[in-house]
Amino acid sequence: MFDIEGSMDQQILAEGRTRPAVVFPEALDPRIIEAACNLTRFARPVFLATEGEVREVIARDLAHLDPTRVEFALSESAFVDIGKRPDLVEQFARLHQEEQRAEGREVNLFDAMCWASVPVNFGICAVAQGHADTVVGGVSTGEKLFFRPMLKALKAQEHCCEAGIFVLPDEHPKDIMNENIVVFGDVGVNAVMTPEALAAAAVGTCAIARDLIPESVLPVIHGAIVSYSNRGSDEGPGPDLVRQATALVPALLEQRVQRGERYRTIQIEGEVKVNVALSQRSATYYQGGKDVKWPGSANVIICPNLDMGNLLYHLYATRFPDAKKFPVLFGLRFKGVDLAMDCTPEDIRLAVKASVLRMFKYGAWDETPKDTFFRRYRVLAINPGSTSTKIAFFEGEKERFTQELQHSAEELHPFEGQSITSQFAFRKEAILRFLADSGLTVDALDAVAGRGGLLWPMSHGTFTVNDLMAKDLLEGVQGDHASNLGGLIARELVAGSARPAFIVDPVVVDEVEEVAKITGVKRIRRVVISHALNQIATARRYAEERETFYERINVVVAHLGGGISVGAHCRGHYVDVNNALDGEGPFTPQRSGSLPVGQLIDLCFSGDLTREELKRLNKGRGGLIDLLGTADLRALEARYLAGEAEVVLVMDAMAYQIAKWITSLLPAFHGQPVDQVLLTGGMARCRPTVDYIRRSLAAMGCGVTVYPGENEMFALAKGALRVLAGKESPKTYTGRKSEPVMA
Repeated sequence: MFDIEGSMDQQILAEGRTRPAVVFPEALDPRIIEAACNLTRFARPVFLATEGEVREVIARDLAHLDPTRVEFALSESAFVDIGKRPDLVEQFARLHQEEQRAEGREVNLFDAMCWASVPVNFGICAVAQGHADTVVGGVSTGEKLFFRPMLKALKAQEHCCEAGIFVLPDEHPKDIMNENIVVFGDVGVNAVMTPEALAAAAVGTCAIARDLIPESVLPVIHGAIVSYSNRGSDEGPGPDLVRQATALVPALLEQRVQRGERYRTIQIEGEVKVNVALSQRSATYYQGGKDVKWPGSANVIICPNLDMGNLLYHLYATRFPDAKKFPVLFGLRFKGVDLAMDCTPEDIRLAVKASVLRMFKYGAWDETPKDTFFRRYRVLAINPGSTSTKIAFFEGEKERFTQELQHSAEELHPFEGQSITSQFAFRKEAILRFLADSGLTVDALDAVAGRGGLLWPMSHGTFTVNDLMAKDLLEGVQGDHASNLGGLIARELVAGSARPAFIVDPVVVDEVEEVAKITGVKRIRRVVISHALNQIATARRYAEERETFYERINVVVAHLGGGISVGAHCRGHYVDVNNALDGEGPFTPQRSGSLPVGQLIDLCFSGDLTREELKRLNKGRGGLIDLLGTADLRALEARYLAGEAEVVLVMDAMAYQIAKWITSLLPAFHGQPVDQVLLTGGMARCRPTVDYIRRSLAAMGCGVTVYPGENEMFALAKGALRVLAGKESPKTYTGRKSEPVMA
């Protein structure tokens, strides 16, 4: 049985788009809530009810749902108490008045506001006015109250139709329909059928099938406009309608091909009996023994009237209760989903995913036009480097622009010999100039998030840049590093305004238990410095993709770059990690990693290397540079794949050490199972290294997920967004002697 849901999931996620806002007017139907709880990876639910009302239904009717999934879904949803949105009600009411006036009817404002306060009308208007992208309904309101008003308000072209998609269970004979997939159309729209409407329904239904079903599964979409007559074998208004519609199909199909080459794989035949469409044997007999050009069984059946289409949809739904089935509308530009009153949560889920997938494939949708229900906070992220400052501007989770401001040697010369924090005013002005050139001012921002610097150890999270933090960054209490500029610049940019400046998960995040810091030398304790920003962002990403929270997962994250940090994340705490800054852990492209202590002592006192040379060997000239003469992973991967023995040995040794360090963190979970190992960073693009690690970890009993590269700017913005959206409280930096506390 073709896994159509898995296929749609894969295709949607491959698009990498932001999630559309989907309105559920029938918000207190348990089936709607259950479906929505399984949709948050693909859409952002808007319930036209209070959160308390939704929770009451969950407690009463949905005890079988996983509580964590429910909590995650609710945290990703918006709840609209219509009575508390008089602004929108009045807006929609006045729209209704205009529509009625255009039809020759006058409606007073009070009556119009009563109309707009009805959830289905409110939901339809919300989509029509750009506050949301799709409205889903029909489970309790039916055709007159939801479906027909929705068509009237949202249709984007003259002729619309509704397709019914079925993936039949394996018990169904496979020689009738390819892959046991069949699509029926029109099953819900055209009560009065014309040749133009039927031709549009034929092309639209086949286009839906092509959008949803990959060519690897159905190379060709075979559509048949069926009739009781087969190619002129009978007469009557029905066959005449089909013949006229069939003549219109080629031109409409060519228009569709202009929108996407994938539609060239659609073939539509007209005036075909159902048995001829589905059976080569029947086709042979009805063709009088002549060769049949029909290339295979039809997988799309276009019905000449609504009664037949609706009958087939509900007949198949009743006959095959285990089938995967859902309706899809054509001609509304993906703005509406019509549900049967006897639909299941799975039907709802599939219908919404189909709408989202087609929305993405059409290519015109970029984001919800208005951020009414999910505010797109505007965040500037700042990541200073030694000779450049990278900035990125986000509206919600969407990056509007990113720019790396290069600072020439001539510009930096006045600061030579000084602490790097002496540059913060210079760099701030460079940022302001760029923002001005881009037409953006600080007044347009909701927050600024800077890369966290070398502060005293702190817990993970988003911290407000307060006076004490600014003082410690200026003084470089833990060292002089370009990242110290992030919080200082952020704070200076918002000075004098009510806008917050944040840092997010700096390198000094330390939640490691004391037992993990003790070494065999009393004077030495393990220091915790790591790629905390990318470590925690990667763990959060994995949690979100599983529709759960960082606080509910156990993962090991390996950040694989010029430096390598391998961290244990146990139920929302970053409980152990190697000191990637100082060379602890696996050797890396540029760092030596942990070394045999006795041999290292001998090397230190051999007189062959100076202290500075040893420092460089530890960080900067060690690892692959010392072993193979280069840290260019692309070149090394090519040499590895070419079978160069020395490269294979050294690259495998590095992968072996990474895998070994990953498994060494198992005790950090105190006996709890590890859910997944996550590989991230630039080296996660190196296939031989990833494959070696994956093979080496097979005995751990969990999988390996790869997130190549790193996105520090997005991680900074996300940290600020969580606070701005009220999902987290900002933390307060209190310095060296006490743990940071909640603000």
